[in-house]
Amino acid sequence: MKYLNSLCLLLLIQSSVLGQKPRARDIGIPFNGTTGKFNAITDVKGVEVGYSTIISGQGKNVRGKGPVRTGVTAILPRGKNNNPVFANWYSLNGNGEMTGTTWITESGFLETPIMITNTNSVGVVRDAVLKWFVKTGWYKEDFWYTYPVVAETYDGFLNDIYGFHVKEINAIEALDSAKTGFLKEGNVGGGTGMMCLGFKGGTGTSSRVVKIKDSTYTVGVLVQSNFGGKNNFTIAGVPIGKELKDTLNYEFNAAPSYRQDGDGSIIVIVATDAPLLPHQLKRITARVPIGIGIVGGRGENGSGDIFIAFSTANQSAFQRENFTKIDELPNDLINPLFNATVQAVEEAIINAMVAAETMEGINDNKAYGLPHKLVIDLLRKYNRVK
Repeated sequence: MKYLNSLCLLLLIQSSVLGQKPRARDIGIPFNGTTGKFNAITDVKGVEVGYSTIISGQGKNVRGKGPVRTGVTAILPRGKNNNPVFANWYSLNGNGEMTGTTWITESGFLETPIMITNTNSVGVVRDAVLKWFVKTGWYKEDFWYTYPVVAETYDGFLNDIYGFHVKEINAIEALDSAKTGFLKEGNVGGGTGMMCLGFKGGTGTSSRVVKIKDSTYTVGVLVQSNFGGKNNFTIAGVPIGKELKDTLNYEFNAAPSYRQDGDGSIIVIVATDAPLLPHQLKRITARVPIGIGIVGGRGENGSGDIFIAFSTANQSAFQRENFTKIDELPNDLINPLFNATVQAVEEAIINAMVAAETMEGINDNKAYGLPHKLVIDLLRKYNRVK
């Protein structure tokens, strides 16, 4: 008991020194698996993440003026280096959008950054990516074309989503600010106005390191978490949502015209440095729903649950004219990566919720932050922690 309390205190101090909010492990929530240095998608070498967060106004919603609670997230698989990666994607429930996926299916390559924003801002963000390519000289050829990958979740219960507040400059800010290392979580980037499993949701990340024979590989995950009914919310097997069914519920002062419990979406990005080919990356994305299910996701009709995975291995794989040789992990050795994906997805979602703070949005609608102490008390009640 003393050791656990001391460890949690040490982790909290480290988070404070690094300027980070406490994360799930910091407050004592248990998880399986070994994380990377940052416990983030950026543990996969070369991956960079940037945000643009837009928060302004309060009170009654005035369309076009706010309140605004939204943003943009950018994930660059090889940083600001234009070198396509093997990729594939999967939809658990397709009530949502991720552009550019038809060409990923056909070609097996992801050729652009991945952007995440709100439902009504997919178009402006997609256009901004193309303009950023021109601005930065991303393509050296005079003639080129590509299909930016932009995904979304709906933040219209807290954000003036029909005011179209995301502009090209916000997408470019997210791209320009992308970096490696420790990442902000919770109410940041595209996750700013999101809600999850009865509480405030948002952006979260986690990673796992696994050894396969003589090689060590990393799996990193980033989520934009905006899904699930409170009744199903579970941490470490404990029915948190049922235990807190009358505690800190959403407040809708101007109720949504149509909303079923569990409506929402989750976008999941999986990165790895393991040498996986597109068909294997499809298999990785198909394991993402297991991690979502562990915390309470059910792939509801009103949810857009769309996932993409890429591998940073095989750096010379993308060629237009030359033959190339590639490495491939045998299928019989892939199970540790499946397990790492499930674990990292579970933790990334909880990290998003632990970091997210209570937020008031349009019409003073409110989503409460996860009550850390009550959660740990419940984990202790069910003997998950001492």
